[in-house]
Amino acid sequence: MAGNSQRRGAIRKGGSKKGQVVGSGGQRRRGLEGRGPTPPAEARTKHPAARKAAAKARAAQKSSTGRGARPAGRHGDDGPELVLGRNPVVECLRAGVPATALYVAVGTENDERLTESVRIAADTGISILEVPRTDLDRMSSNGLHQGMALQVPPYRYAHPDDLLSRAQQSVEPALLVALDNISDPRNLGAVVRSVAAFGGHGVVIPQRRSASVTAVAWRTSAGAAARLPVARATNLTRTLKDWAAKGVQIVGLDAGGDTSLDDFDATGPTVIVVGSEGKGLSRLVRENCDAILSIPMAGPVESLNASVAAGVVLAETARQRRA
Repeated sequence: MAGNSQRRGAIRKGGSKKGQVVGSGGQRRRGLEGRGPTPPAEARTKHPAARKAAAKARAAQKSSTGRGARPAGRHGDDGPELVLGRNPVVECLRAGVPATALYVAVGTENDERLTESVRIAADTGISILEVPRTDLDRMSSNGLHQGMALQVPPYRYAHPDDLLSRAQQSVEPALLVALDNISDPRNLGAVVRSVAAFGGHGVVIPQRRSASVTAVAWRTSAGAAARLPVARATNLTRTLKDWAAKGVQIVGLDAGGDTSLDDFDATGPTVIVVGSEGKGLSRLVRENCDAILSIPMAGPVESLNASVAAGVVLAETARQRRA
């Protein structure tokens, strides 16, 4: 090359048998240069530490944007809940559950449940969001969403003192139900429904080791949870003691009770405490009850379901007060 023949790599040299070759132009020399210090593990995309850091960042982003809702039935901190599946979603919408968003996967096959869910959501002002199916897969724990999910906000509980004050201001004597060791949200929903049906003023549940007002309880209550206040007590025993000091009789419900329902006077202010089917009433709660009721039964059945037993006592209470 005229005028530049002294530059290395600029002249074709005699090479292999295949003919002349050109110089590397410095590429091999640059390849030998150092690349700097090794980056930390979190910065290397294929390192396990980097994958953990990315997952943690995604979880933090979801919780801050409200997309980190927990699937229905999963216990944890109070937060938005996701109801998954076509039947549960349409049943919640029919029951008037106060949902905030209806998620529908793109390309979901239409049927009458999807059509009804979209119609109810549109009529009640619930946001309808069409999202990729992969988004619903990430939002659900098992992926069994059938292309639909309903986001339900956390329930707003009343304070136990406000619950009693509201009941005492009513024309009828106060009638409240306390649940002890009830862990099934369907039992909670059924009790809320019975209390509303027989003129009760509210339900109180413990803050720990108890079913909470989830979408399952909403659905079982058939919308009664929207009309009847539910309070959550930090210490149920202390709450019952405070109520007893204010002139309310505390009556426990247990299969081995010492007082028959036939001899029970429910015309005054009353709190009915319902225990679980397996454990029954806890020791401290039982000790603070004025009486322990039992339901007389004609057949060989030893006990009733907790929500059924509560309904029987509430019906008898309503009968006495009508008389």
